[in-house]
Amino acid sequence: MAIRKIVTEEDEILHKPCRKVEKFDKRLWQLLDDMAETMYKAEGYGIAGPQVGVLRQLVVIDVGEGKLEVINPTISETEGKVRDAEGCLSVPGKYGYVTRPKKCKLTAQDRFGNTYEKELSDMFCRCACHETDHLKGHLFTELVEEWVED
Repeated sequence: MAIRKIVTEEDEILHKPCRKVEKFDKRLWQLLDDMAETMYKAEGYGIAGPQVGVLRQLVVIDVGEGKLEVINPTISETEGKVRDAEGCLSVPGKYGYVTRPKKCKLTAQDRFGNTYEKELSDMFCRCACHETDHLKGHLFTELVEEWVED
């Protein structure tokens, strides 16, 4: 495994939509492992492909419930709304209040290409929505309702 460089908000790659993952091979597995190691080292809750310079639909999330690898995700069946502070590994030192769904359904593939569904709530749902936005070329800064002052 290797720590990858985290791309910051000035980089154009963060503003481009990602392509679907089609090859589920050892190269993908290594990338997922590297992303997880990078996320843990940076003390984040999630990291998306474009944040490490890869325009593919893949995400790694760990909000304290164990690591989840998310490939080619879709978010559906959202419920409720919660306004809370968010930050981002690609936007260091900035935090803002964003309203996200309280609950959602995540459909994605694992590292072997198997499709799965998960019902997510609270921080897990927030993180999945945040990371899925990255895959569409969007940053949380576009949704900030109010910036958190230091």
